[in-house]
Amino acid sequence: QVQLVESGGGLVQAGGSLRLSCVVSGRTFHSNCMGWFRQAPGKEREFVAAISWNGGSTLYADSVKGRFTISREHAKNAVYLQMNSLKPEDTAVYYCAVDGAVGTLTATASEYDYWGQGTQVTVSS
Repeated sequence: QVQLVESGGGLVQAGGSLRLSCVVSGRTFHSNCMGWFRQAPGKEREFVAAISWNGGSTLYADSVKGRFTISREHAKNAVYLQMNSLKPEDTAVYYCAVDGAVGTLTATASEYDYWGQGTQVTVSS
């Protein structure tokens, strides 16, 4: 059974940093795109960042470009999201996800097959 577990969320002041981690168990996804999404209260889930199977290509939402960095570590079957210069509008539940298809890189939530339970990030002003 595939399980994705996020960690690293919390409360931080505006301008601060957090590093989210997501560890996958039950199967390796070394050939698959992995991504981060977020959902704020009363809003739809939105794309944040994605990384290709080998880490060679990345995608970012315009709202986080230059502030967030996605990375992955095959040895740990994990994906990370380094978040710097956080803003109150970054407050949301953050989810990691894996695309079951091989070799893609996508920002479309419906193309991801496996999802974590989410970790709360709260940025105070």
